[in-house]
Amino acid sequence: MATETVDDIPYVPVAVPSVVAAPSVVKEPASVAIPVNHAERPEKFNGQNFKRWQQKMFFYLTTLNLARFLTKDAPKPKEGETDIQVASAIDAWHHSDFLCKNYVMNGLSDSLYNVYIGKKTAKELWESLDRKYKTEDAGTKKFVVGRFLDFKMVDSKTVISQVQELQIILSEILAEGMHLSETFQVAAIIEKLPPAWKDFKSYLKHKQKEMNIEGLVVKLRIEEDNRNAERIGAISMAKANFVEHGPKKKKKKLGPKGGISKKQTKFQGKCYNCDKMGHKASDCRLPKKKREANVVENITQHVSDINLSAVVLEVNMVGSNPREWWIDTGATRHVCSDKGLFTSFEAASNREKLFMGNSATSEIEGQGKVALKMTSGKELTLNNVLYVPEIRKNLVSGSLLNKHGFRMVFESDMVVLSKNGMYVGKGYVNDGLFKLNVMTLKPTINNKATSSAYLLESSNIWHGRLGHVNFNSLRKLINMKHIPNFQIDLKHKCKTCVEAKLTRSSFQIIQRNSEPLDLIHSDICDFKSIQTRGGNKYFITFIDDCTKYCYVYLLKSKDEALDKFILYKNEVENQLNRKIKELRSDRGGEYVVPFMSLCEQSGIIHQVTAPYSPQSNGIAERKNRTLKEMMNAMLISSGLPQNMWGEAVLSANYLLNKIPRKQENTTPYELWKGRSPSYKFLRVWGCLAKVVVPLNKKVKI
Repeated sequence: MATETVDDIPYVPVAVPSVVAAPSVVKEPASVAIPVNHAERPEKFNGQNFKRWQQKMFFYLTTLNLARFLTKDAPKPKEGETDIQVASAIDAWHHSDFLCKNYVMNGLSDSLYNVYIGKKTAKELWESLDRKYKTEDAGTKKFVVGRFLDFKMVDSKTVISQVQELQIILSEILAEGMHLSETFQVAAIIEKLPPAWKDFKSYLKHKQKEMNIEGLVVKLRIEEDNRNAERIGAISMAKANFVEHGPKKKKKKLGPKGGISKKQTKFQGKCYNCDKMGHKASDCRLPKKKREANVVENITQHVSDINLSAVVLEVNMVGSNPREWWIDTGATRHVCSDKGLFTSFEAASNREKLFMGNSATSEIEGQGKVALKMTSGKELTLNNVLYVPEIRKNLVSGSLLNKHGFRMVFESDMVVLSKNGMYVGKGYVNDGLFKLNVMTLKPTINNKATSSAYLLESSNIWHGRLGHVNFNSLRKLINMKHIPNFQIDLKHKCKTCVEAKLTRSSFQIIQRNSEPLDLIHSDICDFKSIQTRGGNKYFITFIDDCTKYCYVYLLKSKDEALDKFILYKNEVENQLNRKIKELRSDRGGEYVVPFMSLCEQSGIIHQVTAPYSPQSNGIAERKNRTLKEMMNAMLISSGLPQNMWGEAVLSANYLLNKIPRKQENTTPYELWKGRSPSYKFLRVWGCLAKVVVPLNKKVKI
């Protein structure tokens, strides 16, 4: 660091300190003006968190106007200068340096104070501390990064507090000199959200608009407040719905002397047992009568054989449509009021009763099967449906559907019915109940129908049972009477088949250009594993769509594609006296910038193919394959090493330009040059040849 001269130090009039002759004793210099309002003195440094202590100490010395002595050397007088003002300025420098050094020394613990007491200047002391403890802090980078990678949020703590902990770790990483973009920090915080925030994490990931850390924290705070409010509301709602009724105790009235009063009020109502007034049924002296409403006969333990069917909801409402079907999760049996809806029916031998939730009963006149035609096209067959003419709504038991493997999802005033992952039907809320979307059917009763549990006879079911076979095969099986006859829904598209059997449509044949240079096809082919003797790794092709005449150039790197195109463009436009109009290539990086800029300046339309569709650039792709095949054949037949592939590709392209294409009787050479090619000088590529030595290079023996 360059030292300062005396001329650079402003003159400060101070008293010259007296110096004792003994070198080991330093007399305290004269006092100088120090700012009174300065920052609080930092805590003593004990060997830990050096960077934080260093920043605090530097700020403290800055408030004292002494920080410059940590980085600058003492001034030296110029030769021949003996002015007393110069001497005073130097003494003032040493005095301030003395104060700066001792401020730093007083900021050290007692053990470190004894270690660094021998330092002469503030700069020497500061640099010594910096060298020692900054080197020791270098290992903290790995520790901080490890803390960041191991940090995981949990559901037991609030998200905002955990985000603040993660922000502290990120600030420590930035303080260590490791740069992290704000986008990375936002993505890291989102990725480390706890498992309970999985849906909100997915929502944040799919937001296209970029967020900063402050915006993310605001969103997290709002979401957490909403969740807390919902949780509190759910708890209060649960408490509001929970009412505990304790046993009621009657208070006995005491008489005037403390005994129990015998005076009681006489009951004025009617007895339910004898129908007489003046007493209750519990006090009636006559034998108790049995109530028919509480007596149910033939009750068994198994639900499948039960004769007592319970319906919780009160559904006997006037004006109901007998063709509509309603889902009732409180009903233990399916109930139907229209006998015409049964596909098979069996009259009841004994008069059983249906028990309602309001203690009313209705007689069961029979049971059978009902086939429901859902609006989705699937047919749902319900077994053991009770026929109760008095009931006003046809009920589908939710518990029985669940028992037989059906899945019901109630959401947003809609119920979705499915089985084994296959959609069956749906329904909507109407008058507080869920009504299924069922089409009206008038089946014929068939008492000999086979008993099967909850059939779904449709083309989609048999399509899945037979491994998603095509509908033509289903028609053949129906005609062969191997499977039941059903109507095939041609408009239905199986999502599984679309995903599993998806294929790309065949590319249509396009019309070719009739004039040279109207359209040029180009592509780059690479041989990354083997280089030519000249260091070439790639070759680029330029094929005219009209004549199919091809140019091949060898490339050392892909960025040479632009130079080769300029070379090709200048040559062909000069030779044919025409302009290139269109160029077709893939979306490779070598064809983007500045390739597209050159095409725009030259008035060339640059066509690029769709991603992952090399068929759109089929001319160039097929040419690459043909060149590779011929190159491999020439290398194998000649026995030459693989690093000769460049010469083989150029020779193969030369020969292919002189070979007629399919369905054509002319060669690309004739269409391009306007004359017939010559084949007299051709030899087998790679054969032994002797070169004639020119006369001026022959050496006389």
